Amino acid sequence: MVLSDARSRVAELGWDVQGQAWERVAACNLCGGGEFVTLTHEDRYGFPVSSAVCTDCGLVFLDPHPTAAAYDAFYRDTYRPLVSAFHGRVIDPESVEADQVGYARSLTELLVPFLDLRSGGSLLDVGGSTGVVAEALCGAYGLTGTVLDPAPDELSRAADRGLATVLGTVESFDPGPERFDVVLLCQTLDHVLDASGALAKLRGHLADDGILFVDVVDFRAAYLRNWSVEGATKVDHPYSFTEATVEAMLARAGLTIARKDYAADHLHVGYVCRPGRAVRSLPADGLVGELLRELRYVQNAPERR
Repeated sequence: MVLSDARSRVAELGWDVQGQAWERVAACNLCGGGEFVTLTHEDRYGFPVSSAVCTDCGLVFLDPHPTAAAYDAFYRDTYRPLVSAFHGRVIDPESVEADQVGYARSLTELLVPFLDLRSGGSLLDVGGSTGVVAEALCGAYGLTGTVLDPAPDELSRAADRGLATVLGTVESFDPGPERFDVVLLCQTLDHVLDASGALAKLRGHLADDGILFVDVVDFRAAYLRNWSVEGATKVDHPYSFTEATVEAMLARAGLTIARKDYAADHLHVGYVCRPGRAVRSLPADGLVGELLRELRYVQNAPERR
């Protein structure tokens, strides 16, 4: 992909990024700290969007970021056209389904040791789109599935697959006292405004012997792959997780990692988690300084080493 061409296609959309409602980050979503270092002043799309890092724990996030209402409008009207323009191909419910078939197959195989001996149960797929992944897991393991997603068109396709559907986000979702045997958060945690709150909420709705699967873009893998820190940040990702920060966030939510998986794309990292005791974990001392030094090196080195 030629980045300049991708950015030209994005610019033709005419989305007024500066006209959106934005808010500053007052406290780190992982550790609650308030001392930040600004890392970037634009994102991969060429938008004037800044990212910062918490000096206490190393969490990377947009600062400022769009408000919840602005993000709702963005995902309803702009997200699919934006990523389509950037990649130079149509990305819609039909193409998403095609892309998810292989993903669903890989995830089904990954979860064999954790689900193969179960008989029945319930599954919640947060941000589950058209239900391809939920359908595959429900069929393989005899689960009853629910898909939560903010896109009505994609949910209608999930309903056609025989899945229960809920229109909304993890922040708005209220299942009452219901608890789920399997919770999926597939390539979704990067997109939520309150990642720690989302994990804690889902942990509270996980059965005592349940499992939760979550995967994220590995920020470090992204900027090393493209040799660009700016190219690894984007307006649709309020957070850019490293392995250290996402693992600390899982521990603090009371989720114990049972299996870690580097995806075949060498970009995503996934975690199969069981419910456990919340641990006030933070990345090891020294990691923030190492991260900052590496980021500055990537930003300023004349060529990839």
